[in-house]
Order: sequence, then structure tokens, then C-alpha cells
Amino acid sequence: MFKLSEIKELIKLVDESSVQELEIENEGSRLSIRKPGKTEFVQAAAVQPQVIAAPQAQPAAAVVSESAPQADTTSHLHKIVSPMVGTFYRASSPEAGSFVSVGDKVVEKTTVCIIEAMKLMNELDADIKGEIVEVLVENGQLVEYGQPLFLVKPE
Repeated sequence: MFKLSEIKELIKLVDESSVQELEIENEGSRLSIRKPGKTEFVQAAAVQPQVIAAPQAQPAAAVVSESAPQADTTSHLHKIVSPMVGTFYRASSPEAGSFVSVGDKVVEKTTVCIIEAMKLMNELDADIKGEIVEVLVENGQLVEYGQPLFLVKPE
């Protein structure tokens, strides 16, 4: 059975997030929370088919150089990902400095951020030794489970 305070907290979290629907089952009780959706009506008009002339063929060398795949510059970097859905915070309080910034060295168990979920502050530690190359999310942003938060150059 869900407590009224738990239900109110879940409603508030869903209301403040981008989540549209939440269903939870606990000890035989089932709770479903849905945001009211906007109904949009789209009127489609009939479209007359048009014939478009194909562009002139280009030399093969030009096509190859234009369509050459870009090198993936992040493939050698380690991603620190969110272990849960919540709100991302770079510091322990608005007045405090960030746990880590670009260029900082981290080791396993270095706290890199806080993920707030249901009013619980969960510290997230680095899981690798290396250097922070990029912070991928903004302070106060809602993050999803498995979403990359930091890129780390392993040592």
C-alpha cells in the first residue's frame, strides 16, 4: 500500500519532469500517474506529385571525399553515465564549487556529481582513473538512466 506522502511526492516529481507517465507496482498495489496530454489536430491537404530533375552526376573523387565518414574522436574516451533518473548537480550546494571540471584528474571513487532522485542526494563517483575531457550535461538538468554525463581520457 502506498502512503499519501509518497504519492504526493511522486506526483510532484512527475509534474516537474519531462516524464509523461509513471506506473509503479508495490506489494500488490499499483499506482499510475499520467500527465494530461495536449491533443493536436492536423489537417492534411492533398498534394500534387511533382517531378524533380536529378542533379548532374559529379566525379567519383568528389563524391568519395564529400561522403568520407568523420573520425569518431570520442571512441577512446570513457563515459561516466547516470545510474538513475534524476536531477544532475555539479556541486554539493549552489555556493560550493564544482566537484570536477574539464582538465581535472580523477581516480576511482572521486565524487564527480550528485544525482537527486526523490529528494535523495546520490553522490556519483568516477569509475576510472583519468582526466575529465568534457561535461556533457548542464547543472540542474534532468538526466536519464544510462545517459552519459562526463567524458574521461583514461590513464
